[in-house]
Amino acid sequence: MTHSPFSKLVLKYPLLSLLQTSKKASEILQIQAQLTTTNLISDTFAASRLIISLTSGALSMNYAELVFSQIEHPSTFIWNTMIKGYIESSNPCRAFHFYCQMLGKNVLGDNHTYPYVLKASGMMLGLNEGREIHGEVLKRGFASGLFVRNALISMYCRCGDIVCGRTLFDGFHNRDLVSWNSMISGYVRCGEMDEAQKMFDEMPERDVFTWAMMIDVYGKKLGDISRGRELFDRIPDRDVACWNSMIDGYVNHGKMVAARELFEEMPKKNVVSWSIMIDGYARFGNSKEALSLFNQMLHHGTKPDKISTMGAISACAQLGALDHGRWIHTYIQKNKIILDIIVQTALLDMYMKCGSLEEARMMFQSMRERNIISWNVMIAGLGVHGFGEEAVELFAQMELQGTPMDDLIFLSVLTACSHAGLVTNGLDVFKKMASVYGIKPKLEHYGCLVDLLGRAGQLDEARNVIESMPMEPNSALWGSLLAACKTYHNVPLAEVSVGRLVELKADDCGVYVILSNIYAEEGMWKDVLKVRKLMGDRGIKKAAGRSVIEVDGEVEEFVNGERSHSSTEEIDLVIRSLSMMILSVGLIVP
Repeated sequence: MTHSPFSKLVLKYPLLSLLQTSKKASEILQIQAQLTTTNLISDTFAASRLIISLTSGALSMNYAELVFSQIEHPSTFIWNTMIKGYIESSNPCRAFHFYCQMLGKNVLGDNHTYPYVLKASGMMLGLNEGREIHGEVLKRGFASGLFVRNALISMYCRCGDIVCGRTLFDGFHNRDLVSWNSMISGYVRCGEMDEAQKMFDEMPERDVFTWAMMIDVYGKKLGDISRGRELFDRIPDRDVACWNSMIDGYVNHGKMVAARELFEEMPKKNVVSWSIMIDGYARFGNSKEALSLFNQMLHHGTKPDKISTMGAISACAQLGALDHGRWIHTYIQKNKIILDIIVQTALLDMYMKCGSLEEARMMFQSMRERNIISWNVMIAGLGVHGFGEEAVELFAQMELQGTPMDDLIFLSVLTACSHAGLVTNGLDVFKKMASVYGIKPKLEHYGCLVDLLGRAGQLDEARNVIESMPMEPNSALWGSLLAACKTYHNVPLAEVSVGRLVELKADDCGVYVILSNIYAEEGMWKDVLKVRKLMGDRGIKKAAGRSVIEVDGEVEEFVNGERSHSSTEEIDLVIRSLSMMILSVGLIVP
């Protein structure tokens, strides 16, 4: 393809003007069709504008590559655009492959090519590839350029060769903020925090990225949130990124009150600000606040991203808020939020935890791609809901497909077998862990085995597992055996279990309540009184019961004995009305 003498006039064509402003895939495809029918596509400049639009994210890189393959003699600019497109779509290996193709076509790179390819090398931690590019840069005489030199420093630092990165930095006097930030980031990545702090102090000037990076370092990597706050308070003109880094630091330390205070002080919030808070509340169990903040974000006109959506879905799963979860699912579909394997798995988990097995099955079946987490969520959910045989069948499918196994999958299958009473299947799965898949059972797996045998009434076998396992048993195992003793009225073994729990200092109110109930069921009233007196002497009180329910999209929480809820009087009225109705038909004696 050769440059047309009318290339300058091409700018005047409305089609190319439209191409610069069009963001939708349908519009870009229509313009491409017009460029083809009018033969403007044969012009290098027009072709380059089209490739820019195709690699902007509106269409897949596969389609962009298809169009690229039809260009007879792509210019260096077009090659660079394709390489950049693959980097921005997080496919550095393909970007590097394109660079190799470019060299194979005898197309020489320029001062824009090398920063892109060096970035690709850094992203895929390809130190050898990066060194080859460095040699090419030196041969071609581009080593003195600021952008290329910064790209080399960044590549070496990303790939862990901090010495080469520092050598380049020290040998280059025309540094800018990118040079300094790349070196500081490299020291942080290599864990050399003293050097990172030293360079930060030596910087002639700092930008928002520098401040945000150092706040993030102290807040997350070093766990020194106070030092992070000192840096935050020193920033002359705080950008939203600095606010977000500080808030994220508080959230990672579980300091949600301090994070919320800072969040409310923010002069301007972006989707990242909302996402940090929503995800934080969901992570630390304040699901109602996570959903409330998600709704506030929508009310403020901020379109949620994947992180905030995941936080809201997780909150729905924790609360059992099925209607709200369905609404978020619909919102994702209507607003074309990325529905990748991570979001799909979160939705699957939500439907399972909310008890909607059919919707969970539909989600699982619709997934084009499944990873170990997807399988685990499905198997664990089926087990919790009592569909142990279906869970075992799914596990068998995983084995047939050769899906890599991990210890969590075995934990889920064993739990499913336990809940469904599938002793033979459970024992078979437990044996396979080490003998077939080379996975050493952990304490949790032995716990499942004890629970499986205990539920099936094989109490002596369960005790043998506890006493013969290669590690010290914890309170959960003895607690599981105690629960089985209640079911099968085994008083002596129950007393042994309580004795072990006392030794482990895990004798909470629940333990004594179970023991008291076992004695009561056997008519051992003197022992019941002894247990209750012991609880009184130790000041042990039974924890108040709590329940959560979703009504018309609103999540309500009730605590046993608490009268402060707004619906208490209405609930009492309903109870009294039902009692009067029952009395009127003579079903109970007043």
